[in-house]
Amino acid sequence: MIIAIDGPAGSGKSTTAKAIAHKLGLKFIDTGAMYRAITLKFIQSDVDLSDIDKLKKILGETRIDFKESEDQLSVYMDGVDVTESIRSKEVTELVSQVSVIPEVRNALVPVQRKLAEGEDVVAEGRDIGTVVFPEAELKIFMVASETERAKRRLKEMQEKRIKIDYEEVQESIKMRDTIDSTRVHSPLTKAPDAVEVDTTNLTFEEQVNLIITLYKSRAAVNFKG
Repeated sequence: MIIAIDGPAGSGKSTTAKAIAHKLGLKFIDTGAMYRAITLKFIQSDVDLSDIDKLKKILGETRIDFKESEDQLSVYMDGVDVTESIRSKEVTELVSQVSVIPEVRNALVPVQRKLAEGEDVVAEGRDIGTVVFPEAELKIFMVASETERAKRRLKEMQEKRIKIDYEEVQESIKMRDTIDSTRVHSPLTKAPDAVEVDTTNLTFEEQVNLIITLYKSRAAVNFKG
């Protein structure tokens, strides 16, 4: 069974999906981390994002892996742990530009599908229920007010000791929303059969438990069928 969780930046997708996967014993696929990892690789390679041939070459040579421990999902790029570095301010500012490049999405979507083969998974991103796993049994579209999302993202970055102020975070979220929702290739959009979950006024435990309840309901229906 696949739980597909989509939504805009700062809506709580990653932390919620990770907690759900842990509680239910499912595999967690963090597609956002994959786009961040390849963004980091482009930065390290000092490549011009308009040089599509060079981008395709790098994509073909880069390997992204996940390693799960009891309390953390670590991201490895070419054998190096990049879990922390992909959350840097530099990567955060560029990842929205990288994620709109069709060649990047065309390269990563098959990898995401491969990770889910033969597994019960929780996958999060911005096109999981519409493009990556359109057949997912449970689709969630998480939303929250722009103010709340900016507060959450600021807290997350401050915890990582990244120097940034609220206005910068808010502007970054506005820009990301615009890019994600207007891009031609795999835009951020709610799947027709997705359940919208507004987390603005929910505690973390409340949103996790709500989705788990939905999962158990769908799982019971599938089992009977």
